Amino acid sequence: MPNRWIPYVKALVHLVCLLPAMKLVELYQSGALGLMADPVNYITHFTGYWALYLLMVSLAVTPVRRLHPRLANLVRFRRLLGLYAFFYATLHLATYLFLFSGYDLPTVVAGLRAGHAGVVVDEWKAVWPAIFDDLKKRRFIQVGLVAWFLLFVLAITSPALVMRRMGGTTWRRVHWGVYVAAIAGVVHYWWLVKKGVQAPMPFTLVLAALLLARVVWTAMKRKRGAVAAPRSSVVAGG
Repeated sequence: MPNRWIPYVKALVHLVCLLPAMKLVELYQSGALGLMADPVNYITHFTGYWALYLLMVSLAVTPVRRLHPRLANLVRFRRLLGLYAFFYATLHLATYLFLFSGYDLPTVVAGLRAGHAGVVVDEWKAVWPAIFDDLKKRRFIQVGLVAWFLLFVLAITSPALVMRRMGGTTWRRVHWGVYVAAIAGVVHYWWLVKKGVQAPMPFTLVLAALLLARVVWTAMKRKRGAVAAPRSSVVAGG
């Protein structure tokens, strides 16, 4: 991909990644969301789906760019896609915290407009015991929270300035956590759905293929290094 195309392609990627959020806004403004049987459940699954989808796409960038030298510039979109995955994962978590948990948003908004900022904490104190109880009882929430936390760490360490401060080696080790986050996200999905539902299977197969591609690439790289080492010794020895 020519470098001159990068800004235009990035603008297109931004637009495509924002389309799901724009759809949610449109559904809310049109009233269609309120007519659904369970709007909160719809938002929860919608945001979770897009978080996983974009995470898989971001992971696919590296193996795809290795297919041909002309695809090398795709690496410039990996961080962008990962940040959008974190964005939708955060919306997914926020849906649980502020909608599913019983957090009274209308009361909070009304309190803030009246100048009572303490209502934010009061409502949080009211729902926190139920959230904590859920966290202890439901393993899919536990593993989902682990996935979100890992994505949070990756997001705050993604800027180039942070990478330079951390050092390339440490930064790469930290960002290997993206695979753990992806595994945790898929497990979260499996544990969330009812027994017999196969909706998480496509994500599982894609992730398995991406992990296999990583293993194969690492093995090939080590093999090439092992072959190159004896040759270098022979050349050095004359």
